[in-house]
Amino acid sequence: MPGPVQLSRPPLERMLRIHDALRRGSLVNCTRLVRELEVSRKTIVRDIAFMRDRLDLPVEFDPRVNAYRYTHHVEAFPTVNVTEGELLALLVAQRALEQYRGTPFHRQLSIAFEKLSGSLRDRVAFSPGDEIQTVSFKNIGLGKTDLAAFNALSAAVLEQREVTFDYRKPGGGAASARRVQPYHLANRQNLWYLVGFDLGRSALRTFALPRLSGVKRTGATFTRPEDFSPEKFFANALGVLGGTGDWRVVIRFSPAVAERVREREWHESQTLRELPDGALEVTLRLGALEEVRQWILGWGADAEVMAPAELRESLGETARRLAQVYRG
Repeated sequence: MPGPVQLSRPPLERMLRIHDALRRGSLVNCTRLVRELEVSRKTIVRDIAFMRDRLDLPVEFDPRVNAYRYTHHVEAFPTVNVTEGELLALLVAQRALEQYRGTPFHRQLSIAFEKLSGSLRDRVAFSPGDEIQTVSFKNIGLGKTDLAAFNALSAAVLEQREVTFDYRKPGGGAASARRVQPYHLANRQNLWYLVGFDLGRSALRTFALPRLSGVKRTGATFTRPEDFSPEKFFANALGVLGGTGDWRVVIRFSPAVAERVREREWHESQTLRELPDGALEVTLRLGALEEVRQWILGWGADAEVMAPAELRESLGETARRLAQVYRG
C-alpha cells in the first residue's frame, strides 16, 4: 500500500520561512531548504525567484559561500501593509471571534485569523489578548447548532446534493420528513438557517437548524438556480421570515426611545422622519408582518403602529390579552 501523502507548506509560509532565515543572516541554500521545508529543489528555486522578481526582495546567490543572501537589510516581508486603524480592526475581529466559540465556524475562523496575524509579525509586534482588553462582545440568545448536522448540510450545499431530514415547526408537535435541495446556510439573528427548495411543497423554505435532525443524503444532485441569491431572498425580511406581501409598515417611537432606534440600522428599506416633539417615525417595506410584530412588542408602549391597519389591530388585540394576564 502507498504511504501517507506528505503535504507541503503553503507557498507564503515557505517564503516567510526563507525570508526569516535570510534576514537573520543564516546560511540559506537549496540543500538545507529542501530538508527543512520538505519540498523539491525546483520548488525552492521557484519560491526564491518569486521573492526576487515579483516581491522585489534583494535576494541573490553568493557562489563564494554557496548560499543565498540579502544584499541589504530588509525590514519586513512585503505581504501586508496595514495602517494603525486596520490593525485595530484586526484586533477587534480577534475579540469578536470569541462569540463563535463552540460553534461550527470557530476553528475555521481561528485558523484564518492566525494566518492574517502571522503575516504581520515581521512588521508589527502585538498580543491581541493584551492590546484590546477594552473591547468585548456579548450576544444574547446564541443559537444552538448540532455540529454533525451543520457539517452535513454545509457539504450538501457546496456539492449541490439533495438531503432528507426530520423537521419540527416552532410550537408544533411531531417532526415531519422533508426532502430538500439545500441552497444556502445563513446566520441570522444569532441562529443558523438553511434555505432550500422543499420538494414536497414545491417551494423555497427556511429551516432553523436546531429544529432539524437526521440529515441524510439521497444520492441525487441538483443545480442551484442562477438567479438565487441570499441577499435577494432575505431582502424583504426584517430578520429571517420573508414573504410575498408588500407591506408598508409605519411605526412611531416615543422621545424616550427615539435615540436608541436612531442609532441602528434595522432594515435596508428603513426611512426615518423626525417629529416636532422629539418622537421618531420609522417606515419599512416588508414581505411579512410576524417578525416586525414581535419586534414592536419588544418596545412596549414606546412604539405605536400607524400602518398598516392589520398590524395595528393585531397588536391592539395582543395588548388586551396582556392586560388580562397582568390584571390584579
